[in-house]
Amino acid sequence: MIYVTAYKPEAKGKVKIQLDNGDSLTAYRSELRQFHIKEGAGMTEEDYHKLVYEIIAKRAKKRAMHLLEQMDRTEYQLRTKLKSGGYPEVCIDAAVEYVASFHYLDDCRYAASYVRYRKERMSRRQLLQKLAAKGIAKEVAAQAIEAEYDANERQQIAKLLEKRQFAGDQADEKEFRRTYQYLLRRGFLSSEILSVMKSAAYQQ
Repeated sequence: MIYVTAYKPEAKGKVKIQLDNGDSLTAYRSELRQFHIKEGAGMTEEDYHKLVYEIIAKRAKKRAMHLLEQMDRTEYQLRTKLKSGGYPEVCIDAAVEYVASFHYLDDCRYAASYVRYRKERMSRRQLLQKLAAKGIAKEVAAQAIEAEYDANERQQIAKLLEKRQFAGDQADEKEFRRTYQYLLRRGFLSSEILSVMKSAAYQQ
């Protein structure tokens, strides 16, 4: 038998339960009533399997599909969203496998698309950082950048300097240093930044 050690009602007719096998999951009251689940009550392994793998996992798959219809997501983002919805890990695994089988979830495609549409305003290093924050594996991000990134970073730096109205040789040390640090944070190489900042085109 598997016993319910905690039973916490939540919004929209949902209940979060903790089981003595270490699992924590969120289900609707109507779903729990099917198995007479309440705090301190027990359920058989068969009922547990039905609840988790047949009811909650099925709902997790539908939820994953809905989330991906709203917007493209990485596997990490989808897992995080499902976890915040109270789905147990086994249901999240099932949902991820399900949507991936239809190619609705594809980190390689996501990374390539992300780079393609942002390459004109982001450096390679910044794109790597952004993709890493979204849970994209480093090698997948690197491959996407290698395949899609053809922007000229010197031109990007020049545009940013123009946008910031950088005064070239008229800039004092404080302004020069502040602008340099800003461009470093944008992921541009120090050598490229200094080269463009000191170029004759920006010493007007």
